[in-house]
Amino acid sequence: MEVYETVVGLEVHVELSTDSKIYCGCSTGFGSKPNSNICPVCAGMPGALPVLNKKVVEYALAAAIALNCNINKTIMFDRKNYFYPDLPKGYQISQFYFPLAKNGKITINTESGEKIIGIRELHMEDDAGKLIHDTASKRTLIDFNRSGIPLIEIVTEPDIRSPKEAVAFLDKLKMIMTYLGISDCKMQEGSLRVDINISVRKTGDELLGTRTEIKNLNSFKAVARAIESESIRQIELLKAGNKIVRETRRWDDVRNMSIRMRSKEETQDYCYFTEPNLLPIEISHEWINRIRTSLPEFRDDKIIRYQKEYKLPEYDAKVLTSSKKMADLFEKTADLCKMPKEVSNWLMVEGMKILNEKGMEADDIDTEPDRLSKLILMVEQ
Repeated sequence: MEVYETVVGLEVHVELSTDSKIYCGCSTGFGSKPNSNICPVCAGMPGALPVLNKKVVEYALAAAIALNCNINKTIMFDRKNYFYPDLPKGYQISQFYFPLAKNGKITINTESGEKIIGIRELHMEDDAGKLIHDTASKRTLIDFNRSGIPLIEIVTEPDIRSPKEAVAFLDKLKMIMTYLGISDCKMQEGSLRVDINISVRKTGDELLGTRTEIKNLNSFKAVARAIESESIRQIELLKAGNKIVRETRRWDDVRNMSIRMRSKEETQDYCYFTEPNLLPIEISHEWINRIRTSLPEFRDDKIIRYQKEYKLPEYDAKVLTSSKKMADLFEKTADLCKMPKEVSNWLMVEGMKILNEKGMEADDIDTEPDRLSKLILMVEQ
C-alpha cells in the first residue's frame, strides 16, 4: 500500500505596528471610518510619489535578526504588477531581486524532538485595500484604509510535514514578533495572515509534488484544518490516477474544504521590475548592530531565567511567558512584593480564570503591577 507524506511551506504576512504607512504619512490605526486614512500616495493617484518609512525598515531588520537571517547589505524595491479591485496602483511595491534577508530559521518542538524550519526569505511590501462584500445589496465595497499598511512577508522552506508542525511554527513566529513589539499579530484584525503552499508525494521520494496554494487563512485552527483537508484531497486524486493542478484556492471554514479560485500565477506573470521612485538602501554593520543590541529577552531565555531566578517550576514559567504582557506584569509585580510564586499563582489561577470568562487573551490583561502587588500582600498578611 502506497504511503504519502505532506509537504508544506508557509508565506506569512505580518502587519507592522508603525504609526504611519510604509510610503506615506497616513495613520495605520485599525477600525477607523472607511476611506478616512488615505491620501494620493496610498490611494494610487497618478504622479503621487512614495517616501519610505525608516521605522518600517528598522522593524523588518529586528525581525530578520531575531529569525537568524542573513541580511543583504544592499536592498532595493520592485513593482509586483497585477490587477485587483483593492489594489489602486495596479501594483504592489515589494522586494524581489534584492530582498532584505534570506536563509533564516526557527526551531520548533515536535513529538520527535526539536526541528529546524528554514526561512527562505523575508521582505517588505505594502498591503492592498480591503473588499467588503455586502450580500444584502449584492454589492462589493472597497476600503482603502489598509492600502499602504507596512508588511513583512516571511517565506519558509518546504520543511513542514504536518498541521501540528505548521501551528508550532506559527505560534513561535507570533511569539517572536510580539516580544519584539513590531506587530500585535491579531489574526482577527488581519495583522497576521497565512498562505499555505501544500503538496503530497510518496514517502521516500526526493522530488516535490505539484503544489496548490490556499490563501489568507486567519486562525491557527483554520491553518491546521486546511492542511489536513487539502492533503487528503490531493492523495485521493493521485490514488484515483488523476493529476494535481497547480492552482490558488480559498478555505471555507464552515464547509471544512478548500475551493478553487484561479490558476496559480507564475513569477513571470507579475512582470517584476525595479521601483523607479525608491533608491537602493545600504544596510550598514553599525545599523544592524544597533538593532541587535536593542532586541528584548525572548521567551525561551525567560523560561530558563524564571526557573533559576524566581525558582518557579517549568510549567509556571511557560504559562507566564506565553504573552509578553503577562511576563512583564509578572516581573514587575514580583519585584514589588518579593513573592514570585504567589504572583505566579494569582496570574495562573485567578488571572487566567477572568480572561477565560471574558473571552480575552493574555495580551488583553490590564491589571497594574502595583495594585496586584498590594492585593497579594494584603491576602498574605
